[in-house]
Amino acid sequence: MIAVIGLLLGFLVSALFLIQGKRRSSNGEEKKKQSEPKDLKPKSYSKSEVAEHNKRDDCWIIIKDKVYDVTSYVEEHPGGDAILDHAGDDSTDGFFGPQHATRVFDMIEDFYIGQLRE
Repeated sequence: MIAVIGLLLGFLVSALFLIQGKRRSSNGEEKKKQSEPKDLKPKSYSKSEVAEHNKRDDCWIIIKDKVYDVTSYVEEHPGGDAILDHAGDDSTDGFFGPQHATRVFDMIEDFYIGQLRE
């Protein structure tokens, strides 16, 4: 009798955890959908707008007509201040130089903020 009650209680507790887990995941999906931007078109910047961001504490770069805000990465850059050589300007040639490992090509997308406007 005690074993049956124990099994029944175990079943009920596990069912409650499953229901709570589903409820949390569905709420998370709704919140995620609500927080996604409605305008999926990337923002565009002129070369003069990018040029204003040319300091260690405000560093944007252009790579193949894409604009990246790398301010948070400046201090971590393995090449030191070399990242600042073209801050606020086109860094395409330096970026595709032999000094960069292939993983940098994936990493840079985390810093993407928009397209360069013609």
